[in-house]
Formats: sequence, structure tokens, C-alpha cells
Amino acid sequence: MRLEATNKPDQYKCWLTDDELEELRRAASSHRDDLIVQLGGYVGLRAFEIPQICPKHVKRTEDGDHFRLRVPEGKDTTGGGGKPRDAYLPRDVEGDIHRYQTAEDIGRHEQLVDLSERGVRAVVKRTAERAAEATGDGDFRYVSSHDLRRRFAQRLLVDRQMNPRVVMQVGGWDSFQAIEPYLNAPTPSVVNEAFEEAGFA
Repeated sequence: MRLEATNKPDQYKCWLTDDELEELRRAASSHRDDLIVQLGGYVGLRAFEIPQICPKHVKRTEDGDHFRLRVPEGKDTTGGGGKPRDAYLPRDVEGDIHRYQTAEDIGRHEQLVDLSERGVRAVVKRTAERAAEATGDGDFRYVSSHDLRRRFAQRLLVDRQMNPRVVMQVGGWDSFQAIEPYLNAPTPSVVNEAFEEAGFA
């Protein structure tokens, strides 16, 4: 992973790869903790949004082939109050939500993850510590819940070159300025492809 310095000592922005995100998942100590990693890294939820989610918020689209996850109160990046949005829910994550709901006997209107925002952040930190121990890669110790959302944005914007307006809608960003930082950090594979296309071996 690539670390980017911040203005706080011993704190970094971590640019994860999908392989590193999977390492985090393997280090999760429970189904719930794995689900938290998935909701951040594959659905793009913020730490304060994860505790809002109930099974009733999972919706199948009209075509029957896709899923959305209703986030009741997201962040308004224009500075206003929170507002709802429909996040894109990958089929694999939808399946895990359903299995977890069934295994834990969670009602449709009950919290899927019964934690506070601080509790969600703590789960990610503990999982990252476990990943650092399991892999021998100390950089995992710097991973935060926001780094999961960073991976989500970079995968769509840089790796998949998705329309930024689509990413803004499903991720809850209100301006290009809000997503611009995620566009400035190509992954190693994107760098390699760019040089190969330019004729450099």
C-alpha cells in the first residue's frame, strides 16, 4: 500500500489495493467485523453511516438484477445537514448481509451492526492490527475506516474509470472538488498500463 503523510504525526492516508482489502477481510475476527470492512471498502459507507443500516434498507432494483443500500442520513459535503442516498450494493455483499442477518436473527428494523461510530472505527483499527501481524506488513497499522472508503473511490474512479457523476451519486459526494483527491493517485497497475501504452517496457 502507499502511505501519504498528513498534518498529524504518525497518521497517514493509506491507499489500499483490493488484495490488501482482502487481507483485512481475512484478519477480521467475526462475520460482523468482516461485514464492516465490506461496507466501507465495497459499498463506500462512512463510519457513522454503517450503524444506521438495517436489513430493511437493502432494496432490489426494478430489473431484479441489482441491489441498492439506502443510507438514511449521509453526509452533505456542501456543508448542510445529512441527506439520504442509495448506495450501489454488490451482489456478494448483499449475500453476506443476508447470511449475517439470518445467523444473528436480526429483525428488518434492527441495526445490522449494533455499534456506535467510534465502535466501527475501533473494529477497523483492531482488524488492521491483526492484518499487520498476519502479513508482517506494518503499514496495515495505519489503516483507518476512511481508508476503506478511499479504496472504494479509487477502485471506481481510477481502476475502472467510472463516470465521476455516478461515483458521486452512490458515494454521497456533492462536488467534483470532494472526489478530486481520489483521482490524483493512480494505482501501481494503472501506472504500469500507462507506461506500456506509451511504449515503455
